Amino acid sequence: MSENQYDLAIIGAGPGGYHSAIRAAQYGAKVALIEKDKLGGTCLNRGCIPTKALYASSHLIEKIKEADEFGIEVSDFKLSFSKAVERKNQVVKELVDGIEALEKGWKNDIYNGFGKIIGGNIDTGFEISIEGEKNTTIKAKRIIIATGSSPALIPAFNIDHERILTSDDILDPNFKIIPKRLLIIGAGVIGCEFANIFATFGSKVTMLEYLSSPIATEEPMIVKVLQKKFENLGIDIHTAKNVLSVENTGNGVKATTCSADVPRDQTENAEKDIFEADLCLVSIGRAKESKNIGLEVVGIETERGAIKVNPKTLETAVKGVYAIGDVTGGIMLAHVAYHEADVAVANSLTSIGGFPSEEMKTDYTVVPATIFTSPNIGSVGYRRKIAKNLGFDVLMGQFPYQSLSKAKCMGEEEGFIMVLADKTTHKILGASCIGAEASELIAEIALAMKHGLTIHEVTETIHSHPTISELVLEGCEAVVGKSIHKKGRPIHH
Repeated sequence: MSENQYDLAIIGAGPGGYHSAIRAAQYGAKVALIEKDKLGGTCLNRGCIPTKALYASSHLIEKIKEADEFGIEVSDFKLSFSKAVERKNQVVKELVDGIEALEKGWKNDIYNGFGKIIGGNIDTGFEISIEGEKNTTIKAKRIIIATGSSPALIPAFNIDHERILTSDDILDPNFKIIPKRLLIIGAGVIGCEFANIFATFGSKVTMLEYLSSPIATEEPMIVKVLQKKFENLGIDIHTAKNVLSVENTGNGVKATTCSADVPRDQTENAEKDIFEADLCLVSIGRAKESKNIGLEVVGIETERGAIKVNPKTLETAVKGVYAIGDVTGGIMLAHVAYHEADVAVANSLTSIGGFPSEEMKTDYTVVPATIFTSPNIGSVGYRRKIAKNLGFDVLMGQFPYQSLSKAKCMGEEEGFIMVLADKTTHKILGASCIGAEASELIAEIALAMKHGLTIHEVTETIHSHPTISELVLEGCEAVVGKSIHKKGRPIHH
């Protein structure tokens, strides 16, 4: 195989892309990884990782304020958001460097530039042009497109990247200010995580949400706990608000809203509300990065910017070309992209032949989700209302952190876990948790669901004491009235 010829070319080096490259190399493939910006993509550079680094700083601030309860007297301390940002930048750099070292360790060729498919097919191979530091063209037997997504630039919001910002702007390595007043449009996962961080660092945060609830996909009881915590942080959440426009006033921002109940063709005459702040973060929606990468050249189909794929194999309408991650418009989570990377790599190499790979199919039946507010939120499987609507006879068990010995020792008594099970089979249907390490706890439930375990098979597993993981044990026991540290109903037979 010549220097510029590859078994597999991957366009985009975010979670799906860099994972694909390493997995393919493990099978023995010759791999080209093409990235226009930095390895790690949005998740590592302008998303999951930098926000969690800033969250770690904000959570430490909370603990310092509670230090007196633990017998530690802190007479005075200062907040330095700029230092928190510098730490965040260092965390990102070390992880990006680590991925680059891994790719090089697996002898994958990294091309820094914009990749575009310029022709070919499954029989002759595909050609990709790369515009960057060194313009070049490579050839590959198979392609995986993993170009991801970016913040949607909604015209009405006049995003100018000066005072009206996207999450990319907020997470820029040089953004080091804490505004006195921050307006956040969108109270979904991204909006709530930023609200938590900036409020803890001292901003007066106001949130505007079109829906009737923040993080509307979560259980109402979970949302209620988060809203109470946000109230304590001084965060104002205004739901059912339709943001008509946002403008940069020169020394601040001004958002004009009306009720979300007003029909779109009647908003001009509707009663308006005005919200003002120093900066505005727009956290509504993400656009798929599918333009100008040569899809139309080979006949790859899209729908509203999302690349259409076979939902099981992830192959596009063009044989030999696969797409994964955000650009497909599916579940836009990094860990879903990891899963899809494994599927696409296995299928692409199996179709070539000569590699120790076997065909794989996607499985989205168990996908955990996490929200890094304080307290954390973790969920997996069905929510109670959905499970009931699907016809399940649902049993529910709840267990509070305040009844857990380890949580009490840690001073982390806020929140609870709720576990859902089918009344007939006692198999777990889903779980939601809000509290310390909820994002970690939900992994045990996900593993149990993936392998079809019943409530009893979880509770018969000895859990170490005292640990936060006992919350899962007690939550599952509560489903059938067997929780030891909580008064409940008699045991269900």
